Amino acid sequence: MQYPLPIAHLIDAYMKLPGIGEKTATRLAFYTMDMPQEDVEDFSKALIQVKKDIHQCPICGNITEKDICDICSNPNRDQTTIMVVEQPKDVMAFEDMGEYSGLYHVLHGVLSPMDGVGPEEINIKSLITRLQKHDEVKEVILALNSTPEGESTAMYISKLIKPAGIKVTRLAAGLSVGSDIEYANSITLKRAVQGRTTL
Repeated sequence: MQYPLPIAHLIDAYMKLPGIGEKTATRLAFYTMDMPQEDVEDFSKALIQVKKDIHQCPICGNITEKDICDICSNPNRDQTTIMVVEQPKDVMAFEDMGEYSGLYHVLHGVLSPMDGVGPEEINIKSLITRLQKHDEVKEVILALNSTPEGESTAMYISKLIKPAGIKVTRLAAGLSVGSDIEYANSITLKRAVQGRTTL
């Protein structure tokens, strides 16, 4: 038996989300049908609003609803340090920790030749341009996930930056190999930042 077309379309829409298979998508579709009309309208408005109002900061690549994100526009941040992270959610993890006061640069991915992701597909070029324009930057912290792709991306960026005489460091032990930064607790992140090592 086939579902009516609107339900089938909704199931297909939910299946586009990461980690959502057909069974979960079907359950969500039927749950959505049972939701009050007002809640469904609020949900759809939130989806449209996030696509319309959220964009990447032109300086660091973090997500923002302003022209320039709050971190880049804050003169009280340490302008001599830039932490390079994989995704905007990693910025949120370090900000929640409350121990880091420098700037960020969001790559929006890591190098993965097997998946066709090279240096041009992530936010590396703008990092190099940023460092060339701002000679006050003395240290770049590579805070990438401890995966093979994260490690190779860190080494690639390190080789690009080192000739400029900028100190390049990597997060220290505390983050286990294969773990995601977004799931690490604040104590683990604090130790990783404080014990970072030079590459």
